[in-house]
Amino acid sequence: MIIGATNKSGDVFNIPPTFLPGSNLLDNLTNLNESILIWKSLFNSLFIAITYTLIGMLLCASAGYAFAKFDFKGRNVIFIVLLLSMMIPYQATIIPLFQLFAKLDWMNTYSAVILPQLVYVFPIFLMRQNMKALPDSLLEAARIDSAGEFYIFFRIALPTMKPALAAVAIFLFNHQWNNFMWPLVVMNTKDMFTLPVALSTLAGQDSIDYGQAMLGTTISVLPVIVIFLFMQKHFVSGILGGAVKG
Repeated sequence: MIIGATNKSGDVFNIPPTFLPGSNLLDNLTNLNESILIWKSLFNSLFIAITYTLIGMLLCASAGYAFAKFDFKGRNVIFIVLLLSMMIPYQATIIPLFQLFAKLDWMNTYSAVILPQLVYVFPIFLMRQNMKALPDSLLEAARIDSAGEFYIFFRIALPTMKPALAAVAIFLFNHQWNNFMWPLVVMNTKDMFTLPVALSTLAGQDSIDYGQAMLGTTISVLPVIVIFLFMQKHFVSGILGGAVKG
C-alpha cells in the first residue's frame, strides 16, 4: 500500500510487481488534496475522534466507577439493560438519530458525529470490571480523611486505572476513526467529510486513481498505528484487567 502510494495509478498493477518506491508521491498528494481536501478531512477526523475519545473516557470511567463502587437501588437492573442494548443493531438507530439531529438543526456539524454513542457500553463494562478490583478500604480511608467523591474519583481511582483507560482510549478512538455510516448520513458538504467518507468518494462510476487511493488509505491508518504502538502495553494490561471477576 505504501509503495502503491508513490506510484501512478497504472503502475500499481504492474506484473511483476515492484517493491521499490516510485516518484509520484507528491503528484498523488497534490491530486488527492484537490479531489477530497485530504488535509481538511484529516483534521475533521482527528478533531472528532480525539474529542469523542476524551469525553467518552471520562463518561465511561465515571459510569464504571458508579456501577462498581456505589450500591444504589436498581444498579444491577440498569447495568443489565445497558448490556442488552448492545444487541440492538446500529442500523436500527440511524433513522431516529437522523430525525433528532434534524430537529435540533445540528446536521453537518461536529456535534452530530460526536454525541451519538458517546456513552459506549463496552468501555463502561471494561471500566466496571477494572474498578471492582480497586480496594474498598482505600476509598473508605480517603472518605475518613474528609475527601470528597470527586477528589476520590479523579485523584485516587483514575490514576490506578491507567491500563484500563488506555484500552478504552484505543477502543473509542478506533471506533470513531473508522466510523463511516453515521458521518456519511449527517455530513453533506465536502469540507465537513471525515476521512473514511472522503476516501469513499475516490471510487468513481467509471474509474479510480489507485495511486491516490493508496496514499489516502496510508494516511488514514497511520494515526491508529501510532496510538496503538504508543499504548499497546497498557492496552493489553487493561484488557486482562477487565477479565478479573468482581
